[in-house]
Amino acid sequence: MSYQVLARKWRPKSFETLVGQDHVVRALSNALDQQRLHHAYLFTGTRGVGKTTLSRILAKSLNCEAGISSKPCGRCSACIAIDQGSFIDYVEMDAASNRGVDDMTALLEKAVYAPTQGRYKVYMLDEVHQLTGHAFNAMLKTLEEPPAHVKFILATTDPQKVPVTVLSRCLQFNLRQMSASGISEHLQSILAQENIPYDSVALQLVARAANGSMRDALSLLDQAIAYGGSEVRDNEVRAMLGAIDQSYLFDLLDSLASQDGNSLLEYARQMEQRSLSFEAALGDLASLLYQIAVCQTAPGNLSQELPEYARLIRLAQTLSAEQVQLFYQIALLGRRDISLAPDDFAGFSMSLLRMLAFMPSDQNDATNKPAGNSPRTVPGVAPEAAGVAEAGIRRSIANPPKTPPPPIADTPAPDSAEAESAAPLPKSIEEKPVTPDPEPAAELEMPAFDGNWRRLVDALKLGLARALAQNCELLRHDAHNFYLLVPEAHKHLLDQSYQEKLRAALTQHFGKNIKLHFEVGGTANTPAEQISQEKAEIQSAAETAIREDQFVQALVRDFGAQIIPSSIKPIQ
Repeated sequence: MSYQVLARKWRPKSFETLVGQDHVVRALSNALDQQRLHHAYLFTGTRGVGKTTLSRILAKSLNCEAGISSKPCGRCSACIAIDQGSFIDYVEMDAASNRGVDDMTALLEKAVYAPTQGRYKVYMLDEVHQLTGHAFNAMLKTLEEPPAHVKFILATTDPQKVPVTVLSRCLQFNLRQMSASGISEHLQSILAQENIPYDSVALQLVARAANGSMRDALSLLDQAIAYGGSEVRDNEVRAMLGAIDQSYLFDLLDSLASQDGNSLLEYARQMEQRSLSFEAALGDLASLLYQIAVCQTAPGNLSQELPEYARLIRLAQTLSAEQVQLFYQIALLGRRDISLAPDDFAGFSMSLLRMLAFMPSDQNDATNKPAGNSPRTVPGVAPEAAGVAEAGIRRSIANPPKTPPPPIADTPAPDSAEAESAAPLPKSIEEKPVTPDPEPAAELEMPAFDGNWRRLVDALKLGLARALAQNCELLRHDAHNFYLLVPEAHKHLLDQSYQEKLRAALTQHFGKNIKLHFEVGGTANTPAEQISQEKAEIQSAAETAIREDQFVQALVRDFGAQIIPSSIKPIQ
C-alpha cells in the first residue's frame, strides 16, 4: 500500500475530532441541529488551521443520508464520497487559478440545476480573495439570493481583500491559530495511535516551529519521523529544525548574571562552530526570557513538566525583573536588526554585549567588579583606584549631594523668609478671599446623556466593539442601565468580549457602573443604519447632480456618453 502522509491520514472527519476551533464548531453545530442554515459561510484564518476540513465536515452534515445534523454518520455513500473527493454535488474550486469572470459565470450557470446525488449543492471557493473584481460582481446577486438547494462556502487567508459587499452576504468565522500546547497534545495522541516512540520536548519543538498551523505541524512530524528512523527524539528534531540547544541559552544567561563577558563570547563562538542560526537563537532567547518573567511573576502558570524547569527557577531567582525585561527587549531588537549587522556572529555578539553593558544592577561599585573582565581604567589613575573613581562618579550621578536641612530648634529665630512672610501684603492680595480647595469629586462633572445613542457611540473609545455599538438601537435607559435592541441580522456581534468592552467604555464615560441589557429582533434604527441611509442620500444627490449638469447632458446628447452610477463618488 502507498504511504499516506499524516496531514491527510489524520484529517478530522467530524466536528468532534476537530481541535483548536471550538468557537466555530459550537456555532455551526447549533445551527445544524436547529436547522438554522445560512446560504453562505466565510472561513478566514492562516494556512493549515482547518478551513477546508470544516468545509468538508459541513458538506457531510448537510448531505448525510441520515439527515441534517452536526453529527454526520460517516458511513453512508454521501459521507464516504465527500471524504474521498468524489461527491458530485460538492465542488471545491481554487479561486487562485479560476479567478476570472468566465470561470465564475460557468459555476453559477451550473448552480441553478438541482443536485444529482445529495440534498444540497455545496460550492467551496478556496482563497476567494484572489478572484477578480468582475468575478466578485458576477457572483453578488447569486450569493445574496441563491437557489434553495445551493450553499456557498468561501475560504481565505486574507479577508481584507474580500469586498465588503461579499462579506455582508456571508456568515463569517475567524479560525484561530492553534496554541503550541494544543498542537503538542494532538501530536502525542497521533503518535500513540501510530505506535511511534517520541520525546515530549521534541513535540514541543515541532509545535513551536509550526507557528499555529496544525497542517504544518503534521508535515514537520512526518519529516521528523523519517529523519529519526521511525522515532521522534529531541536531539534529532533539534538537528532537523536547526534549533538551538537550550543549554547554550541557559549558559549565556548564567554568564550575563555573573557579568562574564569572556564566557559570553566563548559560547557565541561555539554556536558559530556548530553553524547554528543566530537569528533563531535570539528568538529562542526571547522565548526563554519570557518563561523566566512568567516564573517570577506568576510561577503557577509555568508547567513543572518542562525539562529545564529547575534551571528556570534558579535563573528567575538570580536575575532581577528589570534585567529580564531589558534582556528581552534587546533580544527582540537584535533579532530584528541582525540583517543590518556586518555578519550574523557580530550581530548576535553585539546583542549579548549590549545586554551586559546596560545591565541594571545595584552593585556597580569597586567591591563588585564584573567577573572575568579586567577593571575599567581611567587615564592618569592607577588601575586599583579606577574602580573606586568610577564607582564614586556613578554614585554622584545617581545620588546627587543634597544640602542638609537646618536643625530644628524649639523656638527658631525668624529668618529672611519668615520676615518676608510677616511683611504686609499688597492690597490686591490682602483683599482676595481665600477659598478652600474643591473636593476631587466636584472637579469631575460626569457628562449628561440626552438619549442620542449615535452621538454617544461616536464619543466612546471602543475599538473592535464599535461594530456592536453601531448596530444597536437604544430602547430606554436609566442611571445605571442601558436597554439595547440588536437586529436579527447582526446578532452574531453579541460576542461576550464585545459586550464587556462596550460596558467598560460606558462605565468609564459616565464614571459609574453601567449594565447592558440586549434584545434581539426587529428592524432597529441603529447608527449603522442611519449612516447607511445618509450615505445613500448623499450618493443619490451626487448622481442627480451629475445627470442634471449641463456639460454632462451635452456629452450624452452629442457624443452618446453613458453615465455609470457606480463610478460617481460624492465629495465628502
